[in-house]
Amino acid sequence: MSRRNAAVKRQVLPDPVYSSVLVTKIVNQVMLDGKRGLAQKIVYKAMEVAGEKLNMQPMDALNAAIENIKPVLETKARRVGGANFQVPMEIRADRRQTLAVRWLVDYARKRTAERGMENKLAAEIVDANNSTGGAVKKKDDMHRQAEANKAFAHYRW
Repeated sequence: MSRRNAAVKRQVLPDPVYSSVLVTKIVNQVMLDGKRGLAQKIVYKAMEVAGEKLNMQPMDALNAAIENIKPVLETKARRVGGANFQVPMEIRADRRQTLAVRWLVDYARKRTAERGMENKLAAEIVDANNSTGGAVKKKDDMHRQAEANKAFAHYRW
C-alpha cells in the first residue's frame, strides 16, 4: 500500500440486464480467468432461480440476501503496549457490501449439495434471504467476536 496517496476508487459500470452495480460486482467476483460472459450467465440464471423459489423479483431477492449478509462490526488487531487487542470497529458502507458479495460467492462455491455454480449461487441467495447459510453464519460469527471484544473498544482510533 502506498504511503503517499490513497488508492483511487474505480467506478464499476452497471450490468446490461438489471442496470445494477451490485450485479456487476457479483459477476466480477464469480468471474474466473476473465470469462465475463460465462460469469454473467451464471449470475443471471442464479438470480432467476432464486427469484422463482422465493416468489420475488430476482433483483429484490438479491438485494434482500445482500442486506442479510452485510456485517456492521468487525475486529481489527491493534498493538498497544506490546500486547495485541482485537478492537471492534464499525465497517464503512462500501466495505460492508464488498464483504457481503465476497462471502456470498465464496460460500456458494463451497456448497456440495447442489451441482453447477448457478444452482449453488441460487441456493446461497435463498438461504441468505431466510437468514441461514454460510455467508450469514460468517456475519454472525464476526458480530459475536466483536461483541466479545467490546471491552477493548476504547483502543479504537
